[in-house]
Amino acid sequence: MKKDDLRVVDYIDHILSAIARIHRYTQGMTNVGFLADELVQDAVIRNLEIVGEAARNIQRDHPSFAAAHSDIPWEEMYLMRNRVAHGYFSVDLGVVWQTLQRDLPELQQQISRIRPS
Repeated sequence: MKKDDLRVVDYIDHILSAIARIHRYTQGMTNVGFLADELVQDAVIRNLEIVGEAARNIQRDHPSFAAAHSDIPWEEMYLMRNRVAHGYFSVDLGVVWQTLQRDLPELQQQISRIRPS
């Protein structure tokens, strides 16, 4: 499937799948465990990139949908993607951990509620 053929529901599903993978990778993990596990860090960061890229694609390719759901932090999702994608070895893993603990559960609920059928 070409990128131009992707619909809002496809991008929403990308976001939900990435969040589910992050939860699976970090289930039962503590902050200390996360900071000690480079494989999990890399997997989480990659999936945050997917979340942010899908959010950006919704904003760019489906602006009326993004505007209709302005309570979703589309821009913040993309900015987080940029921070982790371009931070290389200077990514603040404490911020990443806080994001996945504090923000992702609520984001998952918000995104699930607006998913087109």
